[in-house]
Amino acid sequence: MVAVKGKPKVMILRAAGTNCDEETAFAFEYAGARTEKVHINRIVSGEKRLRDYHILAIPGGFTYGDDVASGKILANELKYKLAPDLERFIEAGKLIIGICNGFQVLVKSGLLPGKGEGGEDLDATLTTNDSARYEDRWVYLRMAKSPNMESENRCVWTRGLDEIIYIPAAHGEGKFVPKNEDVLGKLWANGQVVFRYVDPHGKLAGFPWNPNGSVDNIAGICDITGRIFGLMPHPERHLFSTQHPRWTRGEAQREGDGVRIFRNGVKSV
Repeated sequence: MVAVKGKPKVMILRAAGTNCDEETAFAFEYAGARTEKVHINRIVSGEKRLRDYHILAIPGGFTYGDDVASGKILANELKYKLAPDLERFIEAGKLIIGICNGFQVLVKSGLLPGKGEGGEDLDATLTTNDSARYEDRWVYLRMAKSPNMESENRCVWTRGLDEIIYIPAAHGEGKFVPKNEDVLGKLWANGQVVFRYVDPHGKLAGFPWNPNGSVDNIAGICDITGRIFGLMPHPERHLFSTQHPRWTRGEAQREGDGVRIFRNGVKSV
């Protein structure tokens, strides 16, 4: 893990169709970081260097209109134009987060799930919701617990979170599907499953609590280091108690459930 004096610097990666960059930048700044919104073309051209930042954040949106598949074109740009830079960034112990479309980008570029503890590739995808439509709703997420680990999971972004959090989700292709049962088993064994969709009582449930039909109700995963994290729901949209849809009924906490995710990222570097 890198050690930074002062405020860590976060690159908010943009491309055509990104539309959650302002909210994501605000969330990181509220958590104590400095941010800069950078179009991918500026990195590819060499005008901006990934190594000058401590955290890479890929926000939500519909990059390149989600042509071919959600996040696929930006994922290919990372994979084929920035692979050496990303490899050095990760080897330096720096952090990456992908939210919604950013999660799709991380999965389709191969950065998530990444390689298992044995060095083997772990494959998964995010595909069309079971409802075959765009789902926009608030969801309950429960921290996943791996049977082989002392803590819930290895993700540095979620340390100290409440067991159940409540944040909004908005996507059309958010169904998480591992390549096969073997990959799913390794994700659990490695402590890479971070969040699961649950009902208000914390129980696994189908639609609408699982808004997309994700296998094993998986809503977010990390890589084997715990530093690369992706999730479909939007923590940047629940920073303040007044963003809770029922805050006037006294159901909201002192602050939004998404805040600590960003604070954890900032604190970790």
